[in-house]
Amino acid sequence: MTKRKMATKIPVTVLTGFLGSGKTTLLNRILNDATHGMKFAVIENEFGEIGVDDKILPETVDEEIIEVMNGCICCTVRGDLVEALKRLHKRVDKFDGVIIETTGLADPAPVVQTFFVDETISEMYTLDSVITVVDAKEILDRLAEEKPEGVENEAVEQVCFADKVLLNKTDLVDEAKLTEIEAELKKLNPTTPIVRCQHAKVSPKELLNIQAFELKRVLDFDPEFLDEDQEHQHDDRVSSVSCRIKGNVNQNMLSGWIGRLIQDEGANLYRYKGILAIKGVEEKFIFQGVGMIFNGNISEMKWNIPESERENIFVFIGKNLDHEWLKNCFKACLVTGKLRFKVGDKVQANTGEFVDGKVIALWDDGNAYRIELQDDDKTNVYAPIDVDTYVRARK
Repeated sequence: MTKRKMATKIPVTVLTGFLGSGKTTLLNRILNDATHGMKFAVIENEFGEIGVDDKILPETVDEEIIEVMNGCICCTVRGDLVEALKRLHKRVDKFDGVIIETTGLADPAPVVQTFFVDETISEMYTLDSVITVVDAKEILDRLAEEKPEGVENEAVEQVCFADKVLLNKTDLVDEAKLTEIEAELKKLNPTTPIVRCQHAKVSPKELLNIQAFELKRVLDFDPEFLDEDQEHQHDDRVSSVSCRIKGNVNQNMLSGWIGRLIQDEGANLYRYKGILAIKGVEEKFIFQGVGMIFNGNISEMKWNIPESERENIFVFIGKNLDHEWLKNCFKACLVTGKLRFKVGDKVQANTGEFVDGKVIALWDDGNAYRIELQDDDKTNVYAPIDVDTYVRARK
């Protein structure tokens, strides 16, 4: 690939795909790849009020050419996209192309439309391609999801607008399922190439400067595409919960809570991710998940600040979420040294229903409480964190 000449428009690649499909992993691979010889400006868009992905971009990326927008790029912050592109163009000598990573809940249409209906932007930039990443484990459920009347299925729109689809996480399903997925994708977008991959490993030369976007194809399936007055409505059952809090997390408590949360609420969790400070660990703990699939590890990224100043960030995106409950549960995972109950206290433990018991140990195997139930077997149960959802005073 050759570098852009100053007199030509700047190529833009849009990375889209539903929550948790692997867009940020792909972006990191592109930015870390030395073969394409290009330098990029990056526009990061996250649905939540607090961003996470921009905190884990490679340290080699020039911070001057990273723009971060919180909110949905396809509606509430679309004007911000135009302003961000104009600001970046003032530093045009610093990069050869722009990559926009949309939130997983974005309909690509208004983003793509920006490069055709805004005269200034169309003179500065050219839309090179829309790359859609899909999660082989989740995509069929996302495509089939029924939405309220008038609400678009974002996963469907993302596939329809794709100039190339990356069928990611192919290791999580068998060949028969992959064939079924490809057939469904072709129904929505018959002409788009589909590239199978794992961990978003795709050569940048298949994604950059491919000049794949064709306005005619879009107008064929959406004749009103260039109408700026089109209504765009999200599913109001879907929301994001963000939290930023100083402190250090008890890893066992966090694991216990996350495990139970996924078991009870996994069907409603579209995406969750965060960067955490684990008590006694100098590296950042980075976690992410989609539905009931959770992944969290101590990274190689060190904090480089005192333990007392470290800050935890997490975002949950899903349907019918209880915001305050999620925040309170997370805060209860922080190491404080103070628990509400002591050994010997009579409590009620939630085992599906609240049952009388007695606290017999604190911080047992990372759990806040070990409780002996008052039954014939003196059954022992655990409360992973110190909140009323799991253990409460007797009434």
